[in-house]
Amino acid sequence: MQVTWHGHSTWHVTVGETELLIDPFFDNPKTDLEPEDEVEPDYVLLTHGHADHIAHAGEFSDATLVATPELVSYCESEFGFEDAVGGMGMNLGGTVDCGDATVTMVRADHTNGIMTENDASGGMPAGFVIADGEPTADDSTTLYNAGDTSLMSEMKDVIGDYLNPDAAIVPIGDHFTMGPQQAAVAVDWLDVDVAIPQHYDTFPPIEQDPEDFADAVADTGSDAEVVILEGDESYDLE
Repeated sequence: MQVTWHGHSTWHVTVGETELLIDPFFDNPKTDLEPEDEVEPDYVLLTHGHADHIAHAGEFSDATLVATPELVSYCESEFGFEDAVGGMGMNLGGTVDCGDATVTMVRADHTNGIMTENDASGGMPAGFVIADGEPTADDSTTLYNAGDTSLMSEMKDVIGDYLNPDAAIVPIGDHFTMGPQQAAVAVDWLDVDVAIPQHYDTFPPIEQDPEDFADAVADTGSDAEVVILEGDESYDLE
């Protein structure tokens, strides 16, 4: 499994022959790419409906959409998506096959109003656990993308304990999500081998030094390796 960070919360994840794109938003200072430069994904995964997570979703409407039913309905109307997992999206706790990957939708503690003229609802905000096999199997490589979230006990009691991810992508920007210290506690609770920060340095309220996150992870006693990616940089999970 390979992950590539295109800044903010935009990720390209390759599992076998399957290409997944998470929260496409290319108007951020960490990427040199335009949406048309991105390899055409097979699946687009949306954690929630805020503009900094769906701004360029419409550029990939030929892909299969993975999102809550409410967000699927919005994206069908606004962006022209015609295909969604299950025909209607999925919801928290569900697991679906996405080509060579399995995707489990998990809870995120955040908001999800879509600030349009009609103030549409995106349903519940979410995170995703992506695996190259059965998500709980010992021989699977499993990645947890927390989306936009605060620290929540479900990371320890359900996601870490039951889904047992090998790696976690967590927001560290503070203000709208966890900051470095809370994100470090999340990494410790999840008991992952690798931790990667996201959702920082995009605009002034979320400016952070990711090394502060790395120091905070070490302070918890976690053995996780903190991998700080540059924009458009890839990392291979084994």
